[in-house]
Amino acid sequence: MTLTEKDSQYLWHPYTQHKTSQTPIAISRGEGALLWDENNKEYIDAIASWWVNPFGHSNKYIADAIYKQLTTLEHVLFGGFTHEPAIKVAEKLMEILPKNQQKIFFSDNGSTAVEVAIKVALQYFFNKNEKRTTIIAFENAFHGDTFAAMAASGISFYTQAFQGMFIDVVRIPVPVKGQEQKSFEALKNVIQSHNCAGFIFEPLVQGAAGMVMYEADALAKLIQICKENKVLTIADEVMTGFGKTGKTFAMDYVSEDPDMICLSKALTGGTIPMAITTFTQDVFDAFYDDDINKALFHGHTFTANPTGCAAALASIDLLQTDEMQTNIERINKSHLAFQKKIKNHAKVITARTLGVIFAVEIKSDSEESYYGSMRNKLYNFFIDKGVILRPVGNIVYILPPYIMTDNQLEKVYKTIEEAIEMV
Repeated sequence: MTLTEKDSQYLWHPYTQHKTSQTPIAISRGEGALLWDENNKEYIDAIASWWVNPFGHSNKYIADAIYKQLTTLEHVLFGGFTHEPAIKVAEKLMEILPKNQQKIFFSDNGSTAVEVAIKVALQYFFNKNEKRTTIIAFENAFHGDTFAAMAASGISFYTQAFQGMFIDVVRIPVPVKGQEQKSFEALKNVIQSHNCAGFIFEPLVQGAAGMVMYEADALAKLIQICKENKVLTIADEVMTGFGKTGKTFAMDYVSEDPDMICLSKALTGGTIPMAITTFTQDVFDAFYDDDINKALFHGHTFTANPTGCAAALASIDLLQTDEMQTNIERINKSHLAFQKKIKNHAKVITARTLGVIFAVEIKSDSEESYYGSMRNKLYNFFIDKGVILRPVGNIVYILPPYIMTDNQLEKVYKTIEEAIEMV
């Protein structure tokens, strides 16, 4: 049996309707920005395998750090114990995060990083004997698939089976260009009419919504409104963190700092699952008490896994090299040139770029659903051409590894141009 045949016998894949979907592609190896399937067909990984792999597949620097850690201490429980790799990760993050962030909490993935943040926001006020049970989120947000993270997400087909089972979430419009004031007023109205504990947002770019972008000044205003009303703010940097927007964190563009930040995906360079939620000292202090019931009773078996910490340290080291920063600038300039080239195409609605993120919205004769016919046609076209891109409806985005070569980028751009002509 082939790998794909064995897969169909045993495995259940994410975001997949197995009755109608195509057989998954069995990948046998990867190097740099390239992957090869079991038949040795080559693919350019133009989305860094769901945004986790900025330094390329089979990166030797990260692999060596993981191996060294595995031969010293692979794992130890974090309840009642600590270890040097976790402390080093905390020290490294304190150097690069917004200065108001003082405490870090480890978990397993982006959803759990968000789950921790939302639980902390709600318990923060509970510990202060205040009844605040509403979370504010953007329309069409995506924050993950665990329950609180799913509740904060606004893309309906991810959540419709669970309506009526969620925490209280109220949505406001995203402050895209021309809609800023509407967003500000909506936030003020929600705060006045609900007992709001926190406001969670994807800073500057909504990933799963199709790389919807908005300005830093608008986000700063929203955070300021929350601060004035003592509503905690949560920056979900799971996708945007570690260089994707051109700066280390998207919040580096914003003049107001959040109370909490969620990190995952590129944190370990696409190697070992790990997530971190960071907090201000004020948030931590609300749980610091003689009363044990005010503690945060949340944890994961692999919390602060030393091997994952070693991968994270190596990944951050790579990000901070001159070579990688130059690569980010190079990709951004390349994206901007491609954006200029195609933005006035008759079949293009909009094209937008921030850092290494590029998105183009293609005209469709009908309203295109998330997994609709145009999306599937585009996806299959890209796969046939040996380029891994996962369109969101009629929006095609690129979020490549930082080590992708100019020739590889050109092939991705050319393939997108061909796809635009095809649809």
